[in-house]
Amino acid sequence: MRAIKLRLTKKQHDAAKAHLLPGDGLEAVAVAVCGRRRGDAVHALSILDLVPIPYNECSVRRADRVTWSTKRLVPLLERAAKYDLGILKIHSHPGGYRAFSPIDDESDADLFNSVFGWTDSVFPHASAVMLPDGELFGRAILPDGKMRVLDSITVVGDDIQIWTDGGGRVAPGFAKRHAQMFGDGTVNRLRAMSAAVIGCSGTGSPVIEQLARLGIGRLVLVDPDIVEEKNLNRILNSSREDSYLGRSKVEVMARAIAAMGFGTELEILRKDLATARCVEAVAQCDIVFGCMDGVEGRALLNRIASFYTMPYFDLGVKLEADGAGGINEAVGAIHYLRPDRDTLMDRRVYTQQQLMAEGMKRTDPAAYRDQVARGYLRGVPEDRPAVISINLQIASMAVNEFLARLHPYRLDENASSSVVRVNFVGSEVMRSGEGEASGMFSKYVGRGDTTPLLNMPALSRVWP
Repeated sequence: MRAIKLRLTKKQHDAAKAHLLPGDGLEAVAVAVCGRRRGDAVHALSILDLVPIPYNECSVRRADRVTWSTKRLVPLLERAAKYDLGILKIHSHPGGYRAFSPIDDESDADLFNSVFGWTDSVFPHASAVMLPDGELFGRAILPDGKMRVLDSITVVGDDIQIWTDGGGRVAPGFAKRHAQMFGDGTVNRLRAMSAAVIGCSGTGSPVIEQLARLGIGRLVLVDPDIVEEKNLNRILNSSREDSYLGRSKVEVMARAIAAMGFGTELEILRKDLATARCVEAVAQCDIVFGCMDGVEGRALLNRIASFYTMPYFDLGVKLEADGAGGINEAVGAIHYLRPDRDTLMDRRVYTQQQLMAEGMKRTDPAAYRDQVARGYLRGVPEDRPAVISINLQIASMAVNEFLARLHPYRLDENASSSVVRVNFVGSEVMRSGEGEASGMFSKYVGRGDTTPLLNMPALSRVWP
């Protein structure tokens, strides 16, 4: 049975909370239209537009009931029917009652019977309740009228809030010492979460190792390359035999995870990220780690994270030797990116020219060489030195950045650590917040599946 999940940004959550819990102790309601990720493992609903129902359009507002006019729902239903989007109803329980009431059951049955009649969708819609502290719980409404608890609700902000249907579970034996620091709640959330790791080499392999040993429930690993002798020095769990036999990097990672025996679900894709199959698999995950050198993949991950409302951690290492046994530069950076805020290009991690150059090198190598020779393009960086100790430190810091957002424990707020830069030569660690956002992907936040995929013709696919 596919998991059904709801995702929203912190900005959307704050807007919902301001309307649903105005402080008068009375219930209120809002509706939303949601993009979908119609996955084989996960059906994810991501809020695209949230519409508060004005208080004066509610004929009844009491501490335990709200009755409202559905006229503002009609335009959302028209959009949902045209693009097969999801409809979400969200209301408040200002008294803190953490369950759907019989009144809620009756109301949802009537409302979503009409919603399915209007949209004629074969996919679920959802209903959610917000409690006074902002916590959300919810249920999916299926085409046959049945209802089931949402597997998770995720709010992506400086912190990553995730509420799962996993109460009462005991931490597995291998994770008990993690629970001593982070608590059973966080460990259980990790067991219910999935992560995509793009790139399984220098920083990717230690990220994968840590996530698996932390007890994450599911991993999606993407890398088209094989293990070679030149990268044995930095791929955890690889061997000379792997390079001799030309085993894929994802296969080596899968072998190591299986040997751990922790029950981690795994999907490995020996493909380039820029394929419909990989984008679809990554978009089903709760979180994504980018561990790639190139800029095309990073730009694509930034886009995926916006379309599907996902938190995105980008890892980068830059080492430059002087050719005589000395070091000119040794730096690393971890970028945490929210789907509705600034991008890697906004942060000057790469430029439009670098993005164009890398694309040209891949699609038209002759034209690329000509443009570089004429001075119109700067060359795409070739292989640089790689040192496992530096890769391990950046990977560990990235995973700790993830944990600090899932379970805030630092004295400083997470907003001050959107970018973490490490200068190994100068022994410095510098942290900074987000920069100014260009709005490059803001119109796509929560859009979900489109035709073509991500509005990119190269990823065209007819949805089943």
